Amino acid sequence: MLDTPRLIDPFARTIDYLRVSVTDRCDFRCVYCMSEHMEFLPKKELLTLEELDRLCSVFVELGVRKLRITGGEPLVRRNIMTFFRAMSRHLRSGALEELTLTTNGSQIARFARELADCGVRRVNVSLDTLDPAKFRDITRWGRFEQVMDGITAAAEAGLRVKINTVALRGVNDTELHDMVAWCGDRGHDLTFIEVMPMGDLGGEDRLDQYWSLKDLRADLERRWTLTDTAERTGGPARYVRVAETGGRIGFITPLTHNFCESCNRVRLTCTGQLYMCLGQEDEADLRAPLRTHPNDDTALVTAIRRAIDRKPKGHDFDYSRQTVTGQVSRHMSHTGG
Repeated sequence: MLDTPRLIDPFARTIDYLRVSVTDRCDFRCVYCMSEHMEFLPKKELLTLEELDRLCSVFVELGVRKLRITGGEPLVRRNIMTFFRAMSRHLRSGALEELTLTTNGSQIARFARELADCGVRRVNVSLDTLDPAKFRDITRWGRFEQVMDGITAAAEAGLRVKINTVALRGVNDTELHDMVAWCGDRGHDLTFIEVMPMGDLGGEDRLDQYWSLKDLRADLERRWTLTDTAERTGGPARYVRVAETGGRIGFITPLTHNFCESCNRVRLTCTGQLYMCLGQEDEADLRAPLRTHPNDDTALVTAIRRAIDRKPKGHDFDYSRQTVTGQVSRHMSHTGG
């Protein structure tokens, strides 16, 4: 183990949560995440699975307790289970508290049992509609039944499933209550997420898509009895319990309620760039020290610490003046969902 203190940012926040994008590729083209005709990174620019193992292991030694694997779609990366098996050793040692992933669900039926064997206990599945036709419109390339099969397989493998739903005005706002009932019936947690101004989506209008979760919750409370809780899962969601179903609903509100004061996470891209804030452009190159010093982590640790010392107080996302401000140029799929 590295004999070094944990990661503390300039605002006294302990950084113990790392989100890792293992690929920028995806088998969907969701309208709020990617343009339809994406240009993906050359494979030579991506970190190898062995490099990802080394880099994540250094973060664990520096105090990261939660590791979330993202993409793109993480399960489309070739031999990705090699990486999950490698990370599972940190669960067995007790150094890591949780290993999990966010997925579109398309491939999870293939990997659910192996993920459970690696110590994964819960997964987040992105699902914005229960209407197969609307699903095709949102994902462009997605197959609804394949995702439904994946969710079923995950539950059968003993994985807890949380459904992540991006609130899209004029798209899924009529399905709000159906989604709550469907998740409640199946015992799945549900989290609503405000659409964020990231990337050039080839004509998609962020302001037209934006649906405030303050308004969404007001709509929910016309039918459901919601009770605020103090429950947290290490991320930015604030949770309520639904009396009628016993289920849990989370709200991730980067626009209507800035959650930055408690931010404990950073994001690592598949090319080794560390983003200290989802909503800022500042990044740190960790690939260079990783590859320049293959047998010595000293320079890598120094680069990580210097990056954390630059972590900003918060992001600048703002739709309040009926314009999109605080927008960042990179796609969510590059940073990691």
